[in-house]
Amino acid sequence: MKKLIDMAKDMLDRAYAPYSHYRVGSVIETSSGRVYSGCNIENTSFGLTVCAERAAIFKAISEGERAFRRIVVVSDNDSLPVPCGACLQVMSEFCNDDLEVILCSGNNNLEVYRLKDLFPKPFRLTRTE
Repeated sequence: MKKLIDMAKDMLDRAYAPYSHYRVGSVIETSSGRVYSGCNIENTSFGLTVCAERAAIFKAISEGERAFRRIVVVSDNDSLPVPCGACLQVMSEFCNDDLEVILCSGNNNLEVYRLKDLFPKPFRLTRTE
């Protein structure tokens, strides 16, 4: 887990957060052990901002990954970087309810959850694939 946290922390330097100054890094690990990273990328039109979690997940999905073991989310702030509703909804689309969600603050406070505990009632439609 430490290696994944360190990889996510490395992404903090790539974050683009000139408005909030709240930098976030994330990595998602696939069931096969591959790791994909992401960082938050803000936009002057805040609705177009992309969170680190979604950046990492979308990168993995675009590379053909479909099975995930855990996601790490870190910030350089002293409070835990809890995923927003949009990120939780995306996680519920592409990950199972037992996805391990590891949150780590800038002062190394660490908490681990299952997706189902952070987001117990996701919006779901029946998929046709």
